[in-house]
Amino acid sequence: MSQSSSNLFSKLTEILSETAGAASGVKKEIEIIVKSQVEKLLNDFEVVQRDEFDLIKEMLIKEKEKSTLLEKKLNEIEKKLKKRNSTK
Repeated sequence: MSQSSSNLFSKLTEILSETAGAASGVKKEIEIIVKSQVEKLLNDFEVVQRDEFDLIKEMLIKEKEKSTLLEKKLNEIEKKLKKRNSTK
């Protein structure tokens, strides 16, 4: 291989490396812009974020458990009252 061929391949490799690096940078910039626009759009629609949703979901589960327990206790009290009133 001659010196000029080697130099040509070296330059070509350098240009391709720079082009690939630039393309990667552009891709990252586009991803950032798209993500930002999607977040803005979701905020405009007032969509809740996942962590907020999960927090509210956990709160509702706990409240449902409390409600179920209170309902059972109330039923027991009503049965006792009914029994007490029926024996009089």
